[in-house]
Amino acid sequence: MTRIGIVGAGQAGLQLGMGLLERGHEVIMLSNQTAEQIAGGRVTSSQCMFDQAREHERKLGINFWDEACPPVEGIAFSLVGEDGTSQMSWASRLDAAAQSVDQRVKMPRWLAEFEKRGGELRICDAGIAELEELARECDLVLVASGKGEIGKLFERDADKSPFDKPMRSLALTYVNGMTPRAEHSAVNFNLIPGMGEYFVFPALTLNGPCEIMVFESLPGGPMDLWDPRASAEEHLETSLHILKRYVPEEYERARNCTLTDQQGWLTGRFPPTVRKPVLTLPSGAKVLGLGDAVCLNDPITGQGANNAAKSAAIYLDSIIANEGKPFDAAWMQATFDRYWDYAQFVVGWTNGMLQPPPPHMVQLLGAASAQPRVAHWFANNFDDPRGFFPTITAPALTEDFIKEAA
Repeated sequence: MTRIGIVGAGQAGLQLGMGLLERGHEVIMLSNQTAEQIAGGRVTSSQCMFDQAREHERKLGINFWDEACPPVEGIAFSLVGEDGTSQMSWASRLDAAAQSVDQRVKMPRWLAEFEKRGGELRICDAGIAELEELARECDLVLVASGKGEIGKLFERDADKSPFDKPMRSLALTYVNGMTPRAEHSAVNFNLIPGMGEYFVFPALTLNGPCEIMVFESLPGGPMDLWDPRASAEEHLETSLHILKRYVPEEYERARNCTLTDQQGWLTGRFPPTVRKPVLTLPSGAKVLGLGDAVCLNDPITGQGANNAAKSAAIYLDSIIANEGKPFDAAWMQATFDRYWDYAQFVVGWTNGMLQPPPPHMVQLLGAASAQPRVAHWFANNFDDPRGFFPTITAPALTEDFIKEAA
């Protein structure tokens, strides 16, 4: 029986851990928080999981919120002009609904399930010493914590990381009382040129259904008004101020909103980063990075939790296929490369969205507003962003696709 250690009890780490337990492996999970601390803490993300990522949860029987969580039924897009009015818009249904479950709800339940299925949970802050100890105990050690200090132990891959600084100032606001969209629920995405982006979608939080407001502001720009020292009420006030000033159509839906709870908000910024997947400890032991630890994307395309779920599924298959063989550096690199065969398209699309759109992308968005087929293609490729390629890579390919769709 293989013993595997995982540092980081989030979407990738816990999903992989429970998949390994199902296959009869022994798993040790290190988390820096208890279930109670997670449930009682600050929101951590704006996770919106599309159908392919959700399928990995369904296969493991850990999709506990399908009845309680409001569905995300589509994608809507609006290009907002300087006067705050929509200059271009479209909406399309997803072939299969997406879902967003607050990690303060999800991870405590998964931690309990992990232990119920026979996993060993250890609560500690992991550093080099803890990794060394885990490496002595286990046949394989993985790190699935990307935004903490331990993830920074992995070397940045400059060839895969075009940005060395944050491209957006980020803010989340979990709210109740928002007026629903008239047609169907959706990730309502608003692009405000030269300022940033705002999107909002339904979710499930500690006290039931809610909406998650996500602000992506150009650092130092007019929408970058976030103060991490603000109170919860001041954060909500800033959120509504930005909507009223720059996205008034969205403000009308949100004007009567209240915070879901005093911990239902977050601000921050980080550079999108791809890291080299193999870490060599002082002892010479090798550690493999997973999920955000090796591929940390800006949330502008809503792929973070999806990437984590898909990386966990790929790593699980690779571990199973390697049973009886050493988990050496060559195997680790090959496992990451299998994931990168998918993730490179997510990274390319996401990083492209963080820059001013080239004319052919504006043409494509315009075509979506006039042609339902293009809108449907756009919306459903959120489930698997490889479908955007090669169409979005060159003006001629984009033009050919628009003609074919017409």
